[in-house]
Amino acid sequence: MANSTTLAGKTAIVTGGSRGIGFACAEALAARGARVVITSRTQAAADEAAASAQGEIVGFEAHLLDQEATQACMAFALERFGSVDILLNNAASNPAYGPVIDQDHGRFMKTLEANVWGPANWTRAAWSAWMEDHGGVVINNASLGGLMVGRDLGVYHSAKAALIHLTRHLALELAPRVRVTAVAPGIVRTRLAEALWKEEEGRVAAATPLGRIGEPSDIAGAVAFLASDDAAWITGETLLIDGGQLMTSPLT
Repeated sequence: MANSTTLAGKTAIVTGGSRGIGFACAEALAARGARVVITSRTQAAADEAAASAQGEIVGFEAHLLDQEATQACMAFALERFGSVDILLNNAASNPAYGPVIDQDHGRFMKTLEANVWGPANWTRAAWSAWMEDHGGVVINNASLGGLMVGRDLGVYHSAKAALIHLTRHLALELAPRVRVTAVAPGIVRTRLAEALWKEEEGRVAAATPLGRIGEPSDIAGAVAFLASDDAAWITGETLLIDGGQLMTSPLT
């Protein structure tokens, strides 16, 4: 029987793939045979990450919310590799730290744009460029926060909750040609999440049933599974990857 976890012959785009979870996912996809395009805000950062990665990975400069750059990235992937089979909407931002009631319109909307509109924009581009005619897989990087409430992260949590719901809508709209799923990481050792673990990793680890905070590789394996034919009958679902943190809520 053929190995259904292989991604040989597939092309993946990973937004925000120059570090952290995105970089780990890019390497995991490449390790299973995919050709991978990683995006970053600058070409230098994208190229540096691609050069340090294992596997067939190239970089492309594209800001998450730049629609022209999104289209250009799709065209680049098609010209370079001939398809856009997998899209990981990983890039995110959280400028609205603090109580929801204290956030101004600018920070509130920037958070929603990055975490909801951004994935919708990239998914629409992938659909138009390739997936509508050929099928594919879209995976959104949501968050444990989208499934709970916690202090000082209310706008970000609300945006990720919206992304989880958007995942279900897109899964319905794009079926049966495209599967759309999401992962919801708990506290993972990344720069974006530093404020949640750097100064109190011991406390967070002790409050996590599996005894440690997450590593980017913990998320990457799940993303590779969802991208593969092993997950061929899974769509509209969000896979929680948190070491059990939702049960004990170390974010509150």
